[in-house]
Amino acid sequence: MDSMQFINFLFRWGHLLFGITWIGLLYYFNFVQGGYFKQASPEGLSDAKAKLAPSALWWFRWGAMFTFLTGVYLLVVVYDQGVLNDFAIVGATLGTLMFLNVWLIIWPNQKVALGMVAGDGPAAGAKALLASRTNTLLSGPMAFAMLYSSHGGYAEGHLASAGGAGSALWIALAIIALLEINAIAGKQGPMTSVKGVITSSIILTAVLVVVLMYL
Repeated sequence: MDSMQFINFLFRWGHLLFGITWIGLLYYFNFVQGGYFKQASPEGLSDAKAKLAPSALWWFRWGAMFTFLTGVYLLVVVYDQGVLNDFAIVGATLGTLMFLNVWLIIWPNQKVALGMVAGDGPAAGAKALLASRTNTLLSGPMAFAMLYSSHGGYAEGHLASAGGAGSALWIALAIIALLEINAIAGKQGPMTSVKGVITSSIILTAVLVVVLMYL
């Protein structure tokens, strides 16, 4: 392994660690903290909002930032190596939208919801929750696409350099765009419950895989 390969490996390692931090906290917020907030005593809720949530959100948003930055580097490496494929493009698109949701929707609205800045707390909380639920929805296909891009996506039919990024890719990206529009100005729908968002993520993963592999 030469020095450049080792540097690339370090970025992959960092990308994994930062991603674990980010997505792990995303699941904590959606699967654990939300339920606790509904059941907590007024004193417990106040203490969690004042101490626990801001700390968790710090690690959450910076985990997202460094996952994104290391991901951009790795995407450039994949492109330079000529092995950029449609699964990598879909995974990168999902990851980028999730990153933007964190910094442009979830974090600004959580600051209001937690009383860190002035504003309509309930309305801000609803916006943050919708974006957070959407990120949970997108996390399943994002992880699948990232993994499959390395382990199964190098077949010629999937390589962008070989013309594999055709209509199927555009259909997949259109589906993702509609979901992101909903994250900005839509409703939770089946994502309201934990079971619903997990089921929806699995179904979305299956749909995108079918689109990319068979259309």
